[in-house]
Amino acid sequence: MLTKRIIPCLDIKDGRTVKGVNFVNLRDAGDPVELAKQYALKGADELVFLDISATLEGRKTMIDMVLKVAEHVNIPFTVGGGISSIADVDVLLKSGADKVSINSSAVKRPELVNELANKFGSQCVVVAIDAKQIDGEWIVHLAGGSIPTELNLFDWAKEVESRGAGEILFTSMNNDGTKAGFANEALAKLSETLNIPIIASGGAGTVQHFVDTFKDGKSDAALAASVFHFGEIAIQDLKEALRENYIEVRL
Repeated sequence: MLTKRIIPCLDIKDGRTVKGVNFVNLRDAGDPVELAKQYALKGADELVFLDISATLEGRKTMIDMVLKVAEHVNIPFTVGGGISSIADVDVLLKSGADKVSINSSAVKRPELVNELANKFGSQCVVVAIDAKQIDGEWIVHLAGGSIPTELNLFDWAKEVESRGAGEILFTSMNNDGTKAGFANEALAKLSETLNIPIIASGGAGTVQHFVDTFKDGKSDAALAASVFHFGEIAIQDLKEALRENYIEVRL
């Protein structure tokens, strides 16, 4: 049985880690390289860095950060934000990232998923999907959740899987930052629909929320930010609690 993964997520803006609620009201959460080192030491399985203000300047900041993280961290890490070409991915992977996450760029040009999977392998390609439940339907949103599309979460996830995505990172905008639990019903449906791993994102507040997303949401990994950044949940304690609930994790 594959072990379930715990993934701290670092949203990067102007070279700093930030965290908000429902994608707004950002506050500083520290230096990303220092946080990454701590998480690697404390038992995180992977890390995700998302450049939420991926301007031209932000891209250079991100590459410098990736080089530093690769130097200090021995666990896999994914980088996302502003990636729209093979060249973007090439430089990030050469700088030390293990995977890349694409979101808006995949919606705007779905062939990008095929191109990246063909060039670098599906294992490198994570498609992030930000979706909001509106009148009972999960609608995909772009640009940090600010622009609604006409895409349905489940249809879009199935399409990117068929194009070569190796993993889906699903963030529920309804749950993001609320600490009220993950969107387990939608996660379970994604898990039943797809054959690739699903990373749950948005809503972690307690240890029980992680237990629930692995059991009820059938998630393969759980991603969280503020509960880790601000010391509310220790990764080692979380993993021991998961073990006690018969959920396989790497200790």
